[in-house]
Amino acid sequence: MEGTRVDELAPLRTSERITDAVYESLRQAIFSGTLPPGTKLSVPGLAERLRVSRSPVREAVVRLTWDRLAVEEPRRGAVVARIDPADLAELYEVREVMEGVAARLAVQRGGPHLVAELDRILRKHQQAVALGNLAEHAELDMSFHSKIREAGGNRHVIRTLDEIQAQVRLAMVTTTVTSGPSTAVDDHRRIVEAMRSGDADAAEAHARTHIARLKHALSHQEPLAPEAS
Repeated sequence: MEGTRVDELAPLRTSERITDAVYESLRQAIFSGTLPPGTKLSVPGLAERLRVSRSPVREAVVRLTWDRLAVEEPRRGAVVARIDPADLAELYEVREVMEGVAARLAVQRGGPHLVAELDRILRKHQQAVALGNLAEHAELDMSFHSKIREAGGNRHVIRTLDEIQAQVRLAMVTTTVTSGPSTAVDDHRRIVEAMRSGDADAAEAHARTHIARLKHALSHQEPLAPEAS
């Protein structure tokens, strides 16, 4: 696994903020599977491929470790982390509660512009699912949840859910997490309708039900179709 597809990383432009650019490049490579779980994050090798010095690569790898997207292994150094089904199920236990809180806060603080934005995402999401575009489905799914937690405006909720979403994206490289994309769209529609009516209780309940369904599927290790939600 150590040399897996690292040569597919694109060189970076020197005008970019180097450490941030290296971090984002490696992060996206992890999420896309270009750097799969278990891949050794060799600082010299990555620096050569990205055509940057070793220092920003080293700093970026440390940040990935802080984010739990990488782990230190004896005699190997930093490698891309693996998220097994048990770990993912525990993340969803936390996420069920936090997504409910985020939805409630979004009703209280989001306003009509939030509902309009979620409607826009939902229309695009429905089209992507109808066309069988799973990559776009995953991006729109994550965008939907991101908009809600950002609208809620609670920094601690945002930070916690951002971290959980990063772990979920990592898990999606090797794990499937749902009963189907169309069901995700239906769940999201119920959340939006509750927000449209200003019903914070219903928005929280629908958000929690959505995540609880995924958690149940994980705990039973059902054969599932991909969903990022």
